[in-house]
Amino acid sequence: MAQHSTHPGGASRVRRRALLGTVVLVVLIALAGLIAYLTREGRSPSDTPAPPSSSSTASSPSAAPSGPNTRPRALPVPPKTHDPIKYGKAAAAALWSYDTRAYSQPELRKALRDWLTTESKYADPASVDKTVPSPVLWKEMAANHQVATAKINEGHFPHAFTQALQDDPGAITQAYVYAVTVSGKQSIAWKGSPAGGAESRSTTLAVQCRPDHPCALVGVMPSVAP
Repeated sequence: MAQHSTHPGGASRVRRRALLGTVVLVVLIALAGLIAYLTREGRSPSDTPAPPSSSSTASSPSAAPSGPNTRPRALPVPPKTHDPIKYGKAAAAALWSYDTRAYSQPELRKALRDWLTTESKYADPASVDKTVPSPVLWKEMAANHQVATAKINEGHFPHAFTQALQDDPGAITQAYVYAVTVSGKQSIAWKGSPAGGAESRSTTLAVQCRPDHPCALVGVMPSVAP
């Protein structure tokens, strides 16, 4: 996994997370439990005045289990959408998928960083880097032609987040960041085991969707919000 730097970028990262922590407090002031878990990583779920969709069960970009004998998969590309749930589901699928036959660990890491918002004061690349296998592990996985694919079951706004919007809708127009919880399955196959295995996955993402710009990823929450 990617390591946190304690050198040149450290101070600016601390300042950025302090700022995001302030935004979280403004948006989720009445939700002490959710605030506590978000501010551990300095994330900031705020939102637009009218969420474009409610809990959704439609499938997002996903794939069936893919064995080593199948065609190599391309690097993930973010969709152009203004729907935070749709974007969150696509982002989760990207974070849970990889193909060690098709590209290197640095290439996947860079591709996932391209999903991040360009607003550096909100983006948390370290949380995305943590989802990518370390270079050493990637080398071992590549030797076995390991491939992971994702099937997304559903995505929704966490209950505490929607409640916060109802309690204080005027506090959501600064960062325009949604909390989106996504669940699904990750399937892994490798050389000699094309069927592989599957396990359930869930994650809560912070997704920025400003009215005048397509959605972008802010970061991955440290724990899952129901």
